[in-house]
Amino acid sequence: MIHVKSEIGKLKSVLLHRPGKEIENLTPDLLEKLLFDDIPYLKVARQEHDLFAQTLKQEGVEVLYLTDMIAEALTAHPEVLDHFINAFIEESRIKSYTIKSALYQYLSDLPLNDMIHKMIEGIRTHDIALPKRRSIMDMLEDEYPFFTDPMPNLLFQRDPFASVGHGVAIGRMSTEARQRETIFAEYILQYHPRFKKNRPPFYYHRLNRYPLEGGDILVLNSKIIAMGISKRTDPRAIEHFAEELFKADASFDTVLAFNIPKSRAFMHLDTVFTQVDTGKFTIHPGIEHTLTVFEITRHHDGLHVQKVVGELEKILEKHLKTPIQLIRCGGEDVITSVREQWNDGANTLAVAPGKVIVYDRNHVTNAMLREAGVEVLEIDSSELSRGRGGPRCMSMPLERED
Repeated sequence: MIHVKSEIGKLKSVLLHRPGKEIENLTPDLLEKLLFDDIPYLKVARQEHDLFAQTLKQEGVEVLYLTDMIAEALTAHPEVLDHFINAFIEESRIKSYTIKSALYQYLSDLPLNDMIHKMIEGIRTHDIALPKRRSIMDMLEDEYPFFTDPMPNLLFQRDPFASVGHGVAIGRMSTEARQRETIFAEYILQYHPRFKKNRPPFYYHRLNRYPLEGGDILVLNSKIIAMGISKRTDPRAIEHFAEELFKADASFDTVLAFNIPKSRAFMHLDTVFTQVDTGKFTIHPGIEHTLTVFEITRHHDGLHVQKVVGELEKILEKHLKTPIQLIRCGGEDVITSVREQWNDGANTLAVAPGKVIVYDRNHVTNAMLREAGVEVLEIDSSELSRGRGGPRCMSMPLERED
């Protein structure tokens, strides 16, 4: 089941993806297209990710892996395997029918686990033997090193969908590089035996028109959702999500849409703002002062939207009805603040109220969290941080205590 009505309630179950060969299929020429700024060293990235998973387990959290979950879902429902393969091929945007057919045959012939890993790591042109007689389109597709691109961003499980209450919002990813990721989320949530008795309702669907990504959704409490109007989430998607959420879950009555800068550094709301304890938040100073927030609430004939321009602290105090403490990523120093925000100093993952997992490299922010009474669990981050996502980005909570 899905049960998430808080950002900080004790974490019970979480979904991760352990980085694989898709990282080694990154090349300098592909970095911009695949949304990476550098190429992590896979061996060390895996060691760091394993430490992350072990830290979660030591806190009593059930750790689930994406590749295991999709394999179990397809094993439980073999009748949907063809649809799954075809969806993957179609959304890889291959124009040649010859290559599509060859890819289908290639993937169908692989053992299930090998097929899943090959989809994620990318299928190279030399992996598949094509007929000798080929069209111009076949030969044009052959000039690129991959028939299907690797999916290195699957490391960041926060984005393809978001757990909200007892349901989910499956993202419409804003970039072509990430759109296939949500196929895995959809099939897990629809077909995995874990959800057989409690199929989560979808408040947003991956094929909806406007982009929405999970890193822009924070469940502040059982009534209030915070969302980012960001480079990757459209305000029209937020209104649609709010409408569907209010219809399906009577406990939620407010969505706060934060208008944040549209830049690579401010990728999602959770790169500049996360909750660490009751009334305590990490923030990037860039959103601390005057901020535009749209308050979306229930109304008898639809949504009621009100624009508010003010200080973040006062807006949060108004809605959460508790004193607010904002912990600045990197502190007062401009250089430190920018550096540690780039290294996801504000992207914390709460495993319980007042206890968070963070990257060790953000030592200034981590010291400030300790000074604020927050227990800090540091993990190694020399390679994971190259992907531009922190502990919250790498995890999708499935269950939290209220």
